[in-house]
Amino acid sequence: MSLVLEDVTKRVGAQVYIHPTRMELEKGTMNVLLGPTSAGKTTLMRLMAGLDLPDTGRILWEGHDVTGMRVQDRRVAMVYQQFINYPSMSVFDNIASPLKLQGRPKAEIAEKVGRTAEMMKLTPLLDRRPLELSGGQQQRCALARALVKEAGLVLLDEPLANLDYKLREELRAEIPRIFEESGSIFVYATTEPEEALLLGGNTATLWEGRVTQFGPTPSVYRRPVDATTARVFSDPPMNFLELTREQGALLLPRGRRVPATGAFADLQDGRYTAGFRPNHLSLEPRGPDAMEFHARLSVTEITGSETFVHLDYEGARWVGLVHGIRHLAHGQDLKVYLDPAHIYVFGPDGSLTAPAPYAKAA
Repeated sequence: MSLVLEDVTKRVGAQVYIHPTRMELEKGTMNVLLGPTSAGKTTLMRLMAGLDLPDTGRILWEGHDVTGMRVQDRRVAMVYQQFINYPSMSVFDNIASPLKLQGRPKAEIAEKVGRTAEMMKLTPLLDRRPLELSGGQQQRCALARALVKEAGLVLLDEPLANLDYKLREELRAEIPRIFEESGSIFVYATTEPEEALLLGGNTATLWEGRVTQFGPTPSVYRRPVDATTARVFSDPPMNFLELTREQGALLLPRGRRVPATGAFADLQDGRYTAGFRPNHLSLEPRGPDAMEFHARLSVTEITGSETFVHLDYEGARWVGLVHGIRHLAHGQDLKVYLDPAHIYVFGPDGSLTAPAPYAKAA
């Protein structure tokens, strides 16, 4: 069982929502669509479901062209960001509704609803109505209604975005288990890189309607094919610095020269862009090879056990994520440090020239 997108595109008027896209999703896989708002995640899911027709290209299900097939005739289930339950029905009847529409026998409905409710930890709540449930239980009910159809393709469009932190964490941990038990193809849209890493499976990064990379989640995270993918798969986005390698040294702003170590050690001379994630910037050197930068602090955000420091380095905006609560004065000059082992190198066209040494070792 597989879902294949063959060069599908989608336009709305003169605006391109989805550029030519090729993807193949296999049975029993979790596939995350990761990208910022308006990157094309929901549009791509609607094409997969058959809710929208592509302007060009084909969609194949188990080898058959289903591009023009109605969504009602496909084995598809979709769960949205908003809870969509029938308020006048019990939890049992909400879950059973797709099976009743299919005209399934009562005994079969009872068996499938019972099995799905147990999977979703809803068995004690089957007689209640959705408004008597917590937010997390309501979303479980919506998920159960999607799963009971035994759909081959389950599409989850930011299903946890409206839940509080505790409920999100709980359901994030449960969804991979549910996915493994169902054996369907799961497609999960999110704006959060952390969520993609927690869910595992495969990740497709999207930017302005383009799938920039698709593959096993750890591989996409550690070896982004270009700077755009690296920016998408980092929260806050990856920091960048343009520099030149020349005769074994890196030329930084204001004529500074530092040794070309780390990913730069074996590269030819030329112009490059260094990229590094916020958690790799520190306020203290973490080794003898640490690179030192003098930056100006613009904003601090204390998250509890960590502090985001927003910096201005020679006109470039950087964000660092440092451990502990740091009481720093806005506008003050700071020394920040970066281990060369954590630097990615991108070429003039934005493509990856060399991954960070730490990522190659991971």
